[in-house]
Amino acid sequence: MLAGKLRPMKKALITGVTGQDGSYLAEFLIEKDYEVHGVVRRSSTFNRSRIDHLRKGSASDRHLRLHYGDLGDTESLTTILASVQPDEIYNLAAQSHVGISFTMPTYTGDVSGLGTVRLLEAIRQILPHARFYQASSSELFGKVAEVPQNEQTPFHPRSPYAVAKLYSYWATINYREAHGLFATNGILFNHESPRRGENFVTRKITRAVAEIAAGHRDWLSLGNLEARRDWGFAGDFVDAMWRILQVDEPDDWVVGIGEEHSVREFCELAFARAGIELEWTGSGTEERGLDRANGATRVKVNPRYFRPAEVDQLLSDASKARQELGWEPKVGFEELVRMMVDADLEAVGLA
Repeated sequence: MLAGKLRPMKKALITGVTGQDGSYLAEFLIEKDYEVHGVVRRSSTFNRSRIDHLRKGSASDRHLRLHYGDLGDTESLTTILASVQPDEIYNLAAQSHVGISFTMPTYTGDVSGLGTVRLLEAIRQILPHARFYQASSSELFGKVAEVPQNEQTPFHPRSPYAVAKLYSYWATINYREAHGLFATNGILFNHESPRRGENFVTRKITRAVAEIAAGHRDWLSLGNLEARRDWGFAGDFVDAMWRILQVDEPDDWVVGIGEEHSVREFCELAFARAGIELEWTGSGTEERGLDRANGATRVKVNPRYFRPAEVDQLLSDASKARQELGWEPKVGFEELVRMMVDADLEAVGLA
């Protein structure tokens, strides 16, 4: 008997492949024997440290290809889609820093909002049967109407970033309903990792903790210590992204751990992991986090880091994802903090 034909290797295209989520998703898909293609912006400097390990060695190199493109450039998107012919497209690229979006609202709107429409329109014209995942955000809920938040919770965005993401969210649904695309939204709550950028508050904290423990600095500045978020591990969340594109019918999904913790709590756990117990004194912008062992100031509150419109509380109800996708997070909040601190301690030579 002749052996059966081998099933062709699935192809995935990831925008934002050099970011935290993109790198974890590329790893995840390679392990599932996908041929992974990533879109990177042309630049005079390389910023590919998160995916370097995926491009070295013959085994991995068979699965990962990079293409120059930009969500601001329709021609590059159509060229890549026509060349790669992916089965699945994951749009993770964005100007994704909420704070920065207040100082760069036009750029944020163009890339994080209109960029999605450029990609969707290219898909409609070239690959209408491909499956599309849009990286939506819990920031859509903003000034929350209810706690916890699920797929039916009304949106109230509180930043240019969230407004741009809201545009992308509804554009995705419009292309699904108007053109029949398999277009989906993953409304992901905060997800972190040792690969998180250093200007995001979680990584800012863990990196500073490691540097303080190593004697390289004395303290760090933070904004709203009372902001509460639902933090999970990025490596778990890319599994949900993939599952969203494997269902029979396209839909929209909330993905989160279902626990809320404050920036203050994150800070306390991070310092404790490095052997520093914090004691708080003062209030408002005069509040300080002191090293209980010697009274040294380790945390200061700086008004510069408060946002013009704050999002006070985000907490997910991911019941739908758990029940219909079979998704379950593996890493809890405390383990996530330990993982991030340990990685930064190792980076400064203390682990």
